[in-house]
Amino acid sequence: IGLEVHCRLATATKLFCGCRNEFGAEPNALVCEVCSGQPGALPVLNREALELALRAALALEGEVATPSKFDRKHYFYCDLPKGYQVSQYDRPFCNGGGLTLACGKRVRLARIHMEEDAGKAIHDRGAHTLVDLNRAGAPLIECVTEPDLASSAEAHEFLTALKETLQFAGVSECDMEKGSLRCDVNISVHRAGTPLGTKVELKNLNSFAHVVAALEHEIARQIAAYESGDPKQFPVQETRLFDVAAGVTRTMRSKEDAHDYRYFPDPDLPPFTVSAAQLERVRSMLPEAPAARRARYTSALGLSKYDAGV
Repeated sequence: IGLEVHCRLATATKLFCGCRNEFGAEPNALVCEVCSGQPGALPVLNREALELALRAALALEGEVATPSKFDRKHYFYCDLPKGYQVSQYDRPFCNGGGLTLACGKRVRLARIHMEEDAGKAIHDRGAHTLVDLNRAGAPLIECVTEPDLASSAEAHEFLTALKETLQFAGVSECDMEKGSLRCDVNISVHRAGTPLGTKVELKNLNSFAHVVAALEHEIARQIAAYESGDPKQFPVQETRLFDVAAGVTRTMRSKEDAHDYRYFPDPDLPPFTVSAAQLERVRSMLPEAPAARRARYTSALGLSKYDAGV
């Protein structure tokens, strides 16, 4: 199991424009020429977003890469007015890092990158789809793990620790009900000692309970498919959605590869460099990490593990 966790940064404004970055406004009230993709509009990187992203990288023990750059990721959907998303492809701002589970297992991060959010498409109005662009251009970081997780319980523990770490560092409020934390899950099953099987992605899981339920169903589905012995039933590379009411996953679309997005460097956003002085200033602002604080409470203050957790 590997996770791709999108976290909305707690900035006052969006990633590349001056529109307010907030939840709950009237639809399409927080939109300007830049985040609605008007011709000729030029983006400018939000300094606060970069600082919060650096906080996340340091809190998660990642290595900040410099220089870094933004890329255009092309796909076409009604809530993406430019026809591309500004993201980071081959030179993300952070590589590596990770978190250690209670059992001592290290869950590695492959990368953390910055990107802008898309808008929101609302499909529950009968034959019509409504589009709200308030979220378009909101600042995100995406934390991508290696496939180090082996159960739904481990995934839940990792997500809980990640949320706690980002909250303590002041990166985000991580409120899943407001869309501040969203999770995509990649799953493949295999017998011990054999290569990983075909990877299936589960998209847009918006609660930890849904992550657990979706994982348990999808793992069982893939095992049953392989054990049927029928190649026609074997998992294929695709993106699936989790039907919460039915407790099952359903095919959404065939999974794209990187070349399908036609990435190229964004010509409107120059590469950026993080200085050693800036990095040290951000590091000095970080509070004590949650795991370190719990350890200090138990060792130095003699509290029980339960009391330290509280």
